[in-house]
Amino acid sequence: MAATKDAIEAALERGHTIDITTTGRRSGEPRRLEIVFHNIDGRIYISGTPYPRKRRWLLNLEADPHLTFHLKGKTRADLPATARVIDDETERRAILPHIALAWKRDDLDRMVRYSPLVEVTFDPR
Repeated sequence: MAATKDAIEAALERGHTIDITTTGRRSGEPRRLEIVFHNIDGRIYISGTPYPRKRRWLLNLEADPHLTFHLKGKTRADLPATARVIDDETERRAILPHIALAWKRDDLDRMVRYSPLVEVTFDPR
């Protein structure tokens, strides 16, 4: 049974673990991985812990911003979406404190410099 619109909206109100499927920038094959999303003031973001090298999933989204956002758990849905990689330091400094707080991190400067950060917009259904 497909998830209702209300169930999907409720699931998106709170950040939790999801899967995303990107398209491999070299292979063109689907690449699925588990990751956490955050709802900050009604906008959906995906981030990760700071690391100096870009993750493959982020490189894939830079090459092709289309992805599938897979809700899992009580509400299950596969949502087509588009990613916008956020590189602007001012914008990153406005968003990442919320994520640092949720993760109980005290290394905001490191997160701003090295954490992947993507805003997700859902495609019309």
